[in-house]
Amino acid sequence: MSTTSHIRGIDHIGITVPNVTEASQFLEQAFNAKTLYDLVEKDEEPMEGEETEKQLGIPQGAKVVHMKLMQLGKSATIELFEFENTNQRKSIALNDFGITHFAVYVDDMEYAAERFKTAGGELLSQPHGLGGIEKGPHNAGVYGRAPWGSLIELITYADGLQKKSINRWTPPQRN
Repeated sequence: MSTTSHIRGIDHIGITVPNVTEASQFLEQAFNAKTLYDLVEKDEEPMEGEETEKQLGIPQGAKVVHMKLMQLGKSATIELFEFENTNQRKSIALNDFGITHFAVYVDDMEYAAERFKTAGGELLSQPHGLGGIEKGPHNAGVYGRAPWGSLIELITYADGLQKKSINRWTPPQRN
């Protein structure tokens, strides 16, 4: 038996949005995200039917009408879904059960926050210092809402963590 882990890490994050085209434009403008490919294009046959419903755990009659993968820097990809023919709820809040947000590591908090707002996002507050083990003079974070309502956190911890023995994965710096 191998003692090496077979787990590499997070591959992608799936986000259901009202309109994949508009959501991808926001991600491009806010984070310089790049489209990798469309799994289902808007003018193609949708993903639907009993087998799709079973595989994806979606309600009967729901169909995926647009699905796109986007690359965000040197990190996990984002998979955008657009559905039709199903009831949908608004985005959840940070205090709800389930995956509530994703965080984007940034080198320049002020610049990233401005791009986020210019692209159509809304910051919940001004960027602020981090607390606890993440506290540092240049460490900061801020939560914002994407145009479709999902929470996205901008974070930077250039000063590292107060406990140097902790090896937290951080996206590599862009060249």
